[in-house]
Amino acid sequence: MAQQQAQVKFTAVKPQLMVKTPKAVDAVNFYKSAFGAVEAGRSPCCPPPTAEQNLPNILCAQLELAGCSFVVYNDDSAPEKIEGIGNQLCLETDEVEAAISKAVSAGAVVEGEVTEGGGACCGGRVGKIKDPYGYVWLICSPSNKCAPVEA
Repeated sequence: MAQQQAQVKFTAVKPQLMVKTPKAVDAVNFYKSAFGAVEAGRSPCCPPPTAEQNLPNILCAQLELAGCSFVVYNDDSAPEKIEGIGNQLCLETDEVEAAISKAVSAGAVVEGEVTEGGGACCGGRVGKIKDPYGYVWLICSPSNKCAPVEA
């Protein structure tokens, strides 16, 4: 008798940004300052670091931004620098230049010029920044509707 497969329904996709231990709190503060993220929760390290270690007491923090959640995760195995483009995070706004300027004043670095049309997913304007922790963020104007996928 064949087993029936249970239906699986996911409730969220929650990216985890891995950051080296001493910089986890700084990363949380950067995302709050640069993008206006709101800290929804924080988990302390277990066991807490000793005074001699002089490390922040944070395992991870959940941040909310534009109706989505992501986690900044304290991880000593996180790479110092991310080589190549394995992923990018995209933020949509009508104020592309202002958002880039705010992120740069918080410590991000601009990567190229703001482009329009073909350089942006489904049209629109897009600029690229790299945050102090090596993650690439696309700051995009709201995109046009992409053409539906043909079956």
